[in-house]
Amino acid sequence: MFEQIKHNMETIAGVAIYPILSLLIFFIFFVGLGIWVLSYKKEKLNELSQIPLQDN
Repeated sequence: MFEQIKHNMETIAGVAIYPILSLLIFFIFFVGLGIWVLSYKKEKLNELSQIPLQDN
């Protein structure tokens, strides 16, 4: 089964761009996520960390 898929993918013109695009999207997403997480203010993180301890 894998040989059939491999053969079909080899015959498609320009198919080599898809792994590059998926890696690029993956990399940009996680770099953006890291920047978003690191940009949080310490006060906001302390507030969020206390939510499970509150009795509401």
